[in-house]
Amino acid sequence: MDNILDTAKSWLTDFFDPAVKKEIQHLINTDTEELKDRFYKNMEFGTGGMRGIMGVGTNRINKYTLGKSTQGLSNYLNKVYSGEEIKVVIAFDCRHNSDTLARTVAEVFSANGIQVCLFSELRTTPELSFAVRHLNCHAGIVLTASHNPPEYNGYKVYWTDGGQIVPPQDGEIITEINSLSFEDIKFNANVDLIKVIDKEVDEAFIEASVANGNFGADGKDNFKIVFTSLHGTSITAIPEVLRRAGYKNVTVIGEQATPDGNFPTVQSPNPEEPEALSMAIKKAEETGADMVVGTDPDSDRLGIAVRNLEGKMEIVNGNQAMVLMTKFLLEKQKQKGFSGNEFIATTIVSTPMMEAMAKAYAVEFKTALTGFKWIGKMIKDFPDSQFIGGGEESFGYMVGDFVRDKDAVTSTLLACEIAAQAKANGSSFYKDLIDCYVEYGFYKEYLVSITKKGMSGAEEIKQMLKDFKDNPVASVGGSKVKWIEDYNTSIAKNVLTGEEKSIDIPKSNVLIYETEDGTRIAARPSGTEPKVKFYISTNTTLNKAENYDQVSTQLDAKIKSILSELNLD
Repeated sequence: MDNILDTAKSWLTDFFDPAVKKEIQHLINTDTEELKDRFYKNMEFGTGGMRGIMGVGTNRINKYTLGKSTQGLSNYLNKVYSGEEIKVVIAFDCRHNSDTLARTVAEVFSANGIQVCLFSELRTTPELSFAVRHLNCHAGIVLTASHNPPEYNGYKVYWTDGGQIVPPQDGEIITEINSLSFEDIKFNANVDLIKVIDKEVDEAFIEASVANGNFGADGKDNFKIVFTSLHGTSITAIPEVLRRAGYKNVTVIGEQATPDGNFPTVQSPNPEEPEALSMAIKKAEETGADMVVGTDPDSDRLGIAVRNLEGKMEIVNGNQAMVLMTKFLLEKQKQKGFSGNEFIATTIVSTPMMEAMAKAYAVEFKTALTGFKWIGKMIKDFPDSQFIGGGEESFGYMVGDFVRDKDAVTSTLLACEIAAQAKANGSSFYKDLIDCYVEYGFYKEYLVSITKKGMSGAEEIKQMLKDFKDNPVASVGGSKVKWIEDYNTSIAKNVLTGEEKSIDIPKSNVLIYETEDGTRIAARPSGTEPKVKFYISTNTTLNKAENYDQVSTQLDAKIKSILSELNLD
């Protein structure tokens, strides 16, 4: 506790604002536990950049923690691009303080002699990724906490390719940041270096999104969409993208169309949570719409609901949406002709069905750690290969490579193209998905997410994962465990034969069990939230579409049994 108190007292110097000093002194005097949580560690970069609760302290998002990161990034840019005129682009979302924090970040860059293109108002994360290359910038920043609760904010860093920072840049930047004290931050802006941007970049991004996501689907005049931005940034792009692509029957949920960092109409602005789409689904049932789409605050994730076999709206999960989007893109590429250098990609905790589909189309399949920055890195690392599309189970997808991050704007258009064409063909989005299960195998996934907050929570998460590794299960769902993949040691071991294989993916705190029947259980801590996540994937054959309900029920029962076995129910 002494170290924590010393760290807190270091924020009582004249460098810090009077209001900050007053709040810290109050915490020192009255609230030891809150003081500990705010100062027991420094805010760190995770799989999605830097993200956390806003407030005063080293373990909070504020002008000083973001300023220090920006100062470190400025120092790094000035070293790597010495002698060049360095330029960065900055965007921000709807969250509280995002606009003022974005301005602070811009001022620190400018104080270090770096030119800044600052969006005038909130914009989507995919547009920021696009803007990095469109404006020939050296780096990009977006102020967002994605789908986290209202008290959060964050800071994602993008490199010259438009993708999030990856090794070695991330480690080198973090080293630079950690070498600084808060007093090293240059807050005195050079306003001549800050340029405000908006419509010219918007127009280029929207044109590119339509060009990449519009496949001239039939039946658009008879296809009804309900769209909700969940109080976030996608309202600035998706309605216009759909209009330009020819969709006329689009109902926008007005109660959720105004950007609002409180997210007043939802428990969580996360389209992974079924409740987030409840208002839109209700409207779809009233209007007879074919599809519901909702996006998270910075518009990199999308949730989709479509009509099931009984005609009721049903949410499809991220794995299901990814499979059907990838299938559609592969089919379109097949019609044009494969060149032999195409690949699709996903993450190690997403559905294995992606690999089965890649084999069927004879295209390369690549897997990465969780976090879209790793998929972006693949594109950079293999410049002679063509990225068709790819995604992850957590409701993110990327169409082509004009954006180097998950892109709910273009993915929304792609989902509508698939569904409109299916309807015109006498099928549906849902029926096409079942056809994929018949063709490639019926894979069904389930996620268990356990939240553990604060310093004690971090220790609990660490212990849960240690227990999962130290006490390996011998069988899951009646099938013997065959492979244990330990991404901390980069070794996959066949526990039945003793065979070992190296894992050619950066080290990470992930452990995966795979059984003889292909059931997979993965465990990892979240990189952006105080959570530990367990991913379950099961599969079987589906001989014909008519057996879908029966086989789906069987897989549900198997998942339920596995949850009970692992004490996760």
